[in-house]
Amino acid sequence: QVQLVESGGGLVQAGGSLRLSCAASGRTFSSYGMGWFRQAPGKEREFVAGISRSGGISSYADSVKGRFTISRDNAKNTVYLQMSSLKAGDAAVYYCAATNEDMPTIRRQDRYDCWGQGTQVTVSS
Repeated sequence: QVQLVESGGGLVQAGGSLRLSCAASGRTFSSYGMGWFRQAPGKEREFVAGISRSGGISSYADSVKGRFTISRDNAKNTVYLQMSSLKAGDAAVYYCAATNEDMPTIRRQDRYDCWGQGTQVTVSS
């Protein structure tokens, strides 16, 4: 299994940008599909974005499409989530996760095997 550590969360004003990073341990990072999920207080955890093993295919929740970009650097064992035009509704704990599967199950939480500890994103209005 792979171990995941998120970073980059923090406080940002509405309309601002933030980049989250998720560093993975192990030498098999490129064999995992990767995803970002988020959970706001009182809400269920939801899919945000996912990326294929090679990085060539990505998928986004409708709520973030056009504002967020997921990418990965397999040489650095890292997946990123660039978030722009942030809204109050984007505030949540953001988790990265790894799945042994690839597209098209990248949006399904139950297909993920490893999860990071989460990083808090707070958006001020």
